[in-house]
This record gives sequence, structure tokens and C-alpha cells, in this order.
Amino acid sequence: MRKTIIIAEAGVNHNGSVKLAKKLIDIAAKSGSDYIKFQTYKSNLVFSKFTPKAAYQKKNTSQKMSALEMAKNLELSEKQHIELSKYCKKKKIGYLTTFHDIESLNEYKKFNIDYIKIGSGDINNLPYLKKISKIKKKIILSTGLSNLKEVKLAIKILTSRQLKKKDLIVLHCNSAYPTPLKDANLNAMKSIQKLGVKVGYSDHTKGIEVSIAAASMGAEIIEKHFTISNKLKGPDHKSSLEPNELFDMVKFIRNIDIAKGSYV
Repeated sequence: MRKTIIIAEAGVNHNGSVKLAKKLIDIAAKSGSDYIKFQTYKSNLVFSKFTPKAAYQKKNTSQKMSALEMAKNLELSEKQHIELSKYCKKKKIGYLTTFHDIESLNEYKKFNIDYIKIGSGDINNLPYLKKISKIKKKIILSTGLSNLKEVKLAIKILTSRQLKKKDLIVLHCNSAYPTPLKDANLNAMKSIQKLGVKVGYSDHTKGIEVSIAAASMGAEIIEKHFTISNKLKGPDHKSSLEPNELFDMVKFIRNIDIAKGSYV
């Protein structure tokens, strides 16, 4: 039986608090998820004072706060990420993080990670992809906001040095928060699969049914945002699962893994 890898995406739903981040780790571990994922970045390297907020960020955060200020409030330090990585080991759940700049990426060896996750926003960041191609590590690549030509180029660059195609998992993704059902387009996973890579799904729809459908269609990885409460203030809480929903999603996907059976 092939087990679907489930990534409980905490992202920035810790609101800049290690205490809250540890509560999220507790929930993800209890749910039976394989990994919990955070975001690692240096605000000043990713944002400028002119960077506009996305529409959903404007809606879910203070109008007076710039994108740079928002990012600074949600930024965790290298020391805090190492602390969370160790806490994950204690709770027997894998730790992952998305590195959003080369300086943060240089710290990856300190975090005890199985995969390097590339967020959708960096699929066209060619110097960043070239840097990652030199690292002997399994890669997860999200594809929100990109077309198939851009995905092909990213795969070509990533596999130009150390990385083998068998060690790359490409996640179909739509970068709307939340994603309308009509835009989920799960069949795009089949198009990505034809590029000779493993495929998964990073789900930004509301609810759990689309993640369950993606798992039944053969997604190797399901990545889904979750939070302690949709009522918390912050950019991603409203489009994230609450704990009981995460528990249900994991349970149903595990049942699907069993039900798939063999090819006999």
C-alpha cells in the first residue's frame, strides 16, 4: 500500500509566536499528518516597502499595515525554526519549511528536513532554482500562478545538476485564497505527470473534499493549510482548516490509501 504524504501547512498561522507554533505542531502530530510545514524568510529580502498585498491579505489584515510590515510580524528567526524542528522530533512529526530567499535557504542543513519545498512564488526565480539544483536533497515544487511551459523550465533547471526526476514531486496548485471549486482543475495533475515527475496537490479550496479527491486520483502529496481557529487575525486563517477538519481529512485519505488496493 502506497501511503499518501500529508503535509499540514501551518505557514504563518503561528502569527509570529513560537508558543502558537508549538500548539499547531501538537495538532498536526495528533491528526496523523506526516509533516507540518512553516515558512522561512528574511522580510527585507523578499518584500520592499512598495510590495502590494494580495487581495485576500488586504481583506484579512489591517489596512494600515504594509506587506513588508505584515511579513515582519510573521517572521520567525533561524533560532526559533531550529527550536520548532527539535519540538517536531519530540512529537514524532516531520518538520518542513518553505525557504523564500537564498540567504534563508543556506540554513537548510540546520533544520533536519527530508525535502526542500519551493513555493509557487519562486517557480520563475531562476537563480534560486539553480542554487537548489546543486543541493543533494529531495524537492517539492508548487506551481501556482504558472503555466506548463514555466513548469517544464523549472523542472529542467532543478534536474540539471544533483537532482534526479524521481526525487522531485511537483504540486498542482492554484494560488487563490480560497480557490473556487471551478478553478481547482484537478485533471491538471495528469498533465504534470506526463512530464515524467511525481505529482501532488497543494489545496487552497475551502473544506476537505478536493484534497480527498486529489488523493484518490493518485496525488503523492497533499498539502493543506490549517489553523487553531478561523477567527484568529492574520492573512491565512480564514482559508485554513480547523483542527477537527484536519483530523477528518487525514482519516479519509488514509482510508482511501487502503481502498486503492493493488492492480491485481
